[in-house]
Amino acid sequence: MMNAALAPAVKITGLEKSYGAYKVLHSISFSANKGEVVSILGASGSGKSTLLRCINMLEVPDAGEISIHGESYRLTQRSGFAPRAADPKQLLRLRSQATMVFQSFNLWSHLTILENLIEAPVHVQKRNRAECVAEAEALLERVGIADKRNFYPAHLSGGQQQRAAIARALAMRPKIMLFDEPTSALDPELVAEVLKVMRDLAAEGRTMLVVTHEMDFARDVSSRVLFLHKGLIEEDGRPEQVFSNPKSERFRQFISKHNA
Repeated sequence: MMNAALAPAVKITGLEKSYGAYKVLHSISFSANKGEVVSILGASGSGKSTLLRCINMLEVPDAGEISIHGESYRLTQRSGFAPRAADPKQLLRLRSQATMVFQSFNLWSHLTILENLIEAPVHVQKRNRAECVAEAEALLERVGIADKRNFYPAHLSGGQQQRAAIARALAMRPKIMLFDEPTSALDPELVAEVLKVMRDLAAEGRTMLVVTHEMDFARDVSSRVLFLHKGLIEEDGRPEQVFSNPKSERFRQFISKHNA
């Protein structure tokens, strides 16, 4: 394991994933450094969400290596069976370092917003409950929904639920944040409030990998843009480079469609 201080925040090497005969990811390789905001673009079915879910090990890749700050997930595979995590303790630890914010919020409906935030820090990370409550309240203040701490998710708007989901991810004290189309389930008038929170996180120097269709966010906030097409990286570069002079004709068409 390389020195974590010198290692990329995320390093992907030769990542492959199939569902039956359908290959979703074809030998994907890239890395993201600490403090980078990487926007991952592509049409539906290009493999974006699968890539993100593999980084968090919600989907176990068929081949390849994923490392978080220099530590690689250990996988095991028996003949005739799909690969799986070899070390459950390592899986929990690395997964808590790369927390996911989902398209559909995934808040626990039977818990209040505050309870949602402290559940994993208390029960998974075994941290002091009072400390977790204080930190959760500060995070809810930060994302602008401190007054909703004792509400249940069903009583919040979609934008408020997504801000609660971001606060819940932050409560794990992650090194990397993974966003899987965090605004695509929201009504248009609610998108801006979520993007503002994400812009603020980027300004703080958070390491973020963001699957998104928000072109302005990708242009203005990202330090890098990846474009996936049929499970392959077709474009990779700084936003000012890839948007003004794309090498991939498919990315050129993608930009044109989303600017129409």
